[in-house]
Amino acid sequence: MSRFARNRRVFFIEESVFEDAEPYLRSSVCTNTGVRVNTPVLPHGLSQQQITDCQATLLTKMLAQNSITDYIAWYYTPMALEISSSLHPSLTVYDCMDELSAFAGAPAAMRRNEAALFYQADLVFTGGASLFESKRTRHQSVHLFPSSVDVAHFSRARSIKQGPNDQAHLPRPRLGYAGVIDERMDLDLLRHIALARPNWQLILLGPVVKIDPALLPRAANIHYLGMKPYQDLPSYFSGWDIGLLPFALNESTRFISPTKTPEYLAAGLRVVSAPIRDIVMPYGDLGLVQIASDADEFIRAADSLLAGPPDVNFLAQVDHFLSLSSWDTTWSNMNDLIEDKLALKHLQTRATRPLTKAARVASQGASDV
Repeated sequence: MSRFARNRRVFFIEESVFEDAEPYLRSSVCTNTGVRVNTPVLPHGLSQQQITDCQATLLTKMLAQNSITDYIAWYYTPMALEISSSLHPSLTVYDCMDELSAFAGAPAAMRRNEAALFYQADLVFTGGASLFESKRTRHQSVHLFPSSVDVAHFSRARSIKQGPNDQAHLPRPRLGYAGVIDERMDLDLLRHIALARPNWQLILLGPVVKIDPALLPRAANIHYLGMKPYQDLPSYFSGWDIGLLPFALNESTRFISPTKTPEYLAAGLRVVSAPIRDIVMPYGDLGLVQIASDADEFIRAADSLLAGPPDVNFLAQVDHFLSLSSWDTTWSNMNDLIEDKLALKHLQTRATRPLTKAARVASQGASDV
């Protein structure tokens, strides 16, 4: 979205928060990117239908107050259809980043809304090869865009000498994970590793979501440091010896393509991962990530990596691979598809009716996202 904000206004609608207040839209502008972030603030005690109605009203008001008339509707979740039925976008994009219906607590309406979104969408983007294979037959224009990475941001970790205070006191080696801690994590795997290698420090960054914190493995060498700002992640990565991707193999991880994989690599970390399909191919096949199927294999892989320095060609191979998957490249390719689709729709409009003043304005392409 930061790339789109260079030449369009971008209005990002977040999940609602609940406070003791009348419904309103809390708005701010990201000073670094220009993305306009809008958070619906709703009172406590509303029914689900009331929540949906309030969100829809706030969305309609936002469009009116900002004179948004020619725009692209960009969906990260099919559930957003329930608050946006009144919209009439120039183009609809479904950016499918996960199989959300497989997550714990997924709404029963998720699959129905996704079917409706496939019908409505002009373009569908998928965040990994597994998702692409799953969705490609459901729409006539599905495109694969695997996880990208801000190389300049994360590669700073390679030169940072002094890390954050809350991990600086921990002895080495340090094995870290950054991301949401939820049902996708293999908690038994972490417990086994911590027990088998008490001298290893396991550092976990991120919020605990949808699972009982009491179920988390606890040990003197497991450290839950909480959620960290994006800009601070390179500092944390700079103090790790290995990046971990300790995922369970279940329905919620069947289609994931973790963004942390290229971020760890950009930071110069060696990585050990569970055999998630979109990590095995291509990272495992190229030798950029070690793949381990259980705790014993994780330990053996980490032991091997810790035994000596990385191969002299490792970072060169990483940098070459990541040069092909930057966010700038992803944005450029997405934008080309969007502009082509807008142009086609405008040509079709011209062919079916006289070119009115409104149509001439529309022919310039949607100006907002």
